[in-house]
Amino acid sequence: MRTIKDLGFAVPDILIPQQGTDFKKWAVIACDQYTSEPEYWESCEKEVGDAPSTLNLVLPEVYLGTDKETVKLGSIAQTARKYLDEGILTSLGTGFILVDRATELHPSRKGLMAAIDLEGYSFEPGNKNICRATEGTVLSRIPPRVRIRANSPLELPHIMILIDDPEGLTIEKAFSMAAEEGLKPLYDTDLMLGSGHISGTFIPDGTPIAESITAGLAKLKADNSDGLLFLVGDGNHSLASAKAHWENIRETLSDEEKLCHPARYALAEIVNIHDKGLDFEPIHRVVFNISGEEFIAKAKEYFKDNGIVLNGSDEGLQTFVVVTEGAEDVKVSLANPPHTLAVGSVQMMIDSLGLECDYIHGEDSVRKLATSGNTGILVPAISKDTFFATVEKEGVFPRKTFSMGEAFEKRFYLEAKKIE
Repeated sequence: MRTIKDLGFAVPDILIPQQGTDFKKWAVIACDQYTSEPEYWESCEKEVGDAPSTLNLVLPEVYLGTDKETVKLGSIAQTARKYLDEGILTSLGTGFILVDRATELHPSRKGLMAAIDLEGYSFEPGNKNICRATEGTVLSRIPPRVRIRANSPLELPHIMILIDDPEGLTIEKAFSMAAEEGLKPLYDTDLMLGSGHISGTFIPDGTPIAESITAGLAKLKADNSDGLLFLVGDGNHSLASAKAHWENIRETLSDEEKLCHPARYALAEIVNIHDKGLDFEPIHRVVFNISGEEFIAKAKEYFKDNGIVLNGSDEGLQTFVVVTEGAEDVKVSLANPPHTLAVGSVQMMIDSLGLECDYIHGEDSVRKLATSGNTGILVPAISKDTFFATVEKEGVFPRKTFSMGEAFEKRFYLEAKKIE
């Protein structure tokens, strides 16, 4: 592994399954997906059978608090050591992997496998680290993942890190260079349960493509006066768990060991926020036990000093839409909003008034839930162009601000890295 401290990342030694492994059975989706659908994970188990699989190396969160959690926690480390001892996982040497993911919604989403320096990452709101969380961190979700890391010699990431690279100087340029050289993928496989296709091309460290990747990241950092390079798009709790584990063992190490210990660096997929295969979907709100009329009355009072206008022109104003059964939608516009984002202003009101709400994907679902006595609130999607600037100004987004794509588009566990 080659560390690049000034850029907050490292070129890792990546492990992938040995030749002949069924990659479709090996790769499974992020552990925090389908948490209310145990049948999805039962289907995974049936598809995998006795084959080597990352399903045996992670704890799907659907099992938290069940007997399966105890069983899984007891077997993950043992299975990881078995996969290493038997050569099921093998080292590629130091380098990057260029990842290309296709789904039924998008023909391509390009990414870069690298390692994030946990010393440069923080989830504390308002921090000025090179790598920052985008949303609040729920500390109760960290301990189960730390327990896995504390015993296992491996990490498998579903973390997606965003960079703001509108000119495509880093990932897209690397893909173009790889195509010009005629490089072939080291894996190229369908993903289970209708989740599309994925391919990965290894880029050894020290090659012109690897040097171009580093140069691209260096330029992005130099162009940002705030010192920000990486934002966590998906998997923040996994990255926070990796940092907690690193901090637990850091105090036992010498200064020299701290610089290069593998647990200091977390494997992740870096994605350009401007990639056309990456969608940002808004997460709307439904407020319970309050009618639309009552909600509007409370909004008038709460936003009385923010230039609130109902059903007026929204040019240059921050807007959201109030939905209620049996009535026309009401557009609420704010001339001087209390938060940079409409969803932030709405959430501030909900929290301040102690209203009960749920976080809903999709406008149709909001309208179905906005029945008599409940009120729906539709918020606009966040702009990719202002995403990084908003974090720089606000610190983190309000909870449940956005979703990166549909559940089946989330990252699959495939590559691994040693952390011992």
